[in-house]
Amino acid sequence: MSVPLLKIGVVLSTMAMITNWMSQTLPSLVGLNTTKLAAAPGGIPDRSTGVLPANPEESWQVYSSAQDSEGRCICTVVAPQQTMCSRDARTKQLRQLLEKVQNMTQSIQVLDQRTQRDLQYVEKMEIQLRGLETKFRQVEESHKQNTAKQYKAIKAKMEELRPLIPVLEEYKADAKLVLQFKEEVQNLTSVLNELQEEMGAYDYEELQSRVSNLEERLRACMQKLACGKLTGISDPITIKTSGSRFGSWMTDPLAPEGDTRVWYMDGYHNNRFVREYKSMADFMNSDNFTSHRLPHPWSGTGQVVYNGSIYFNKFQSHIIIKFDFKTSSISKSRQLDYAGYNNMYHYAWGGHSDIDLMVDEGGLWAVYATNQNAGNIVISKLNPNTLQIMRSWTTNHPKRSAGEAFMICGTLYVTNGYAGGTKVYYAFHTNSSTYEYIDIAFQNKYSHISMLDYNPKDRALYAWNNGHQVLYNVTLFHVIRSEEL
Repeated sequence: MSVPLLKIGVVLSTMAMITNWMSQTLPSLVGLNTTKLAAAPGGIPDRSTGVLPANPEESWQVYSSAQDSEGRCICTVVAPQQTMCSRDARTKQLRQLLEKVQNMTQSIQVLDQRTQRDLQYVEKMEIQLRGLETKFRQVEESHKQNTAKQYKAIKAKMEELRPLIPVLEEYKADAKLVLQFKEEVQNLTSVLNELQEEMGAYDYEELQSRVSNLEERLRACMQKLACGKLTGISDPITIKTSGSRFGSWMTDPLAPEGDTRVWYMDGYHNNRFVREYKSMADFMNSDNFTSHRLPHPWSGTGQVVYNGSIYFNKFQSHIIIKFDFKTSSISKSRQLDYAGYNNMYHYAWGGHSDIDLMVDEGGLWAVYATNQNAGNIVISKLNPNTLQIMRSWTTNHPKRSAGEAFMICGTLYVTNGYAGGTKVYYAFHTNSSTYEYIDIAFQNKYSHISMLDYNPKDRALYAWNNGHQVLYNVTLFHVIRSEEL
């Protein structure tokens, strides 16, 4: 069984669905592999190069989006950077370029059809929203005839839906851009056809410049569409029931294609054994696993497997250890200066959860608290190779008041508890060093969460909930404005 895909829900999910489709389905339509998280020399995922072609001089590259003059993004495909051809070889070069552009036509048509179909759904939702707004105004004008409870409920619902109206307007504008880009590709095809018939009618170098310009626009938008703001969490999907009340489980977001291993760690202290299951299906349906013995026991449930290594907090210390599964040895260890440990600044549920290691689209993070920050949460971006702190952010949120926390796209999300009714209510954005209070429903099915981590490859939350291993799909909303680029 593969990890569940992003669950589509309400209007905001439409944008997430289009983004997923653009990054996963479109490449296969033009005969390329899908985009993968690739480790850069520093060990941090590199999303600036899109799909990696087998031969960079002959293949096309697929990107998630292109930016127009107003800062909106659309999906597109551009030609690779080629060496300038000589005049003698120009005919062959142009013919090859023409064939590649013509191969794009079907993909653009599919994207156009998909976008128009979703646009119809969005427009339908917009009509419903505006109808609700009209009804609300009518109720508001005559609210004395309604009970206070009814009036309050309708008003709360309208306040929740009102921000969606400008969002829908933006999406309709973005859909028009798909058509504009379709015309641009057709125009490029026409120019290439003319070039074949009349050599010299158009300068090849100028054509190449146009292609390069398209590529730059794509690079500028690609990273933005790779991330988004958390707007929803699905109902829980129980994968397995096993182990004690506390523990952690995960998959490697940088695992190569076909590597679907699951890692399982029972308990929060005085344990050294990590189970490796070959696949999610094995994890769900069998007890076949390989056991790895760590050189030191771990502390808490904040471990993470990343690019073939496990990162964990050594028990009763503020030392972070990187253990390589291939060599069965410690490849790096480093002290996290000033970090509280040994139940000094744990999450609300306790369990030596002082130091929580996380991974998102941007790489490896450590979340902890210090005396210098009065026990409030500190977020540090770590170099996954050296474990050195690249940058830190201090927040105003007490670590002991947090139920659990996870990182998505450089934003730390914090839950208001770990037992009973739970929601995500606090977010700290590292890109702007700002925070906000939010209200995202989160179903705590088994009433005791001791581990909650995001996997950027699956776009899912992994949770350990009272001896149950659970998955939650997430909805991310993407708003791209020109000032962000």
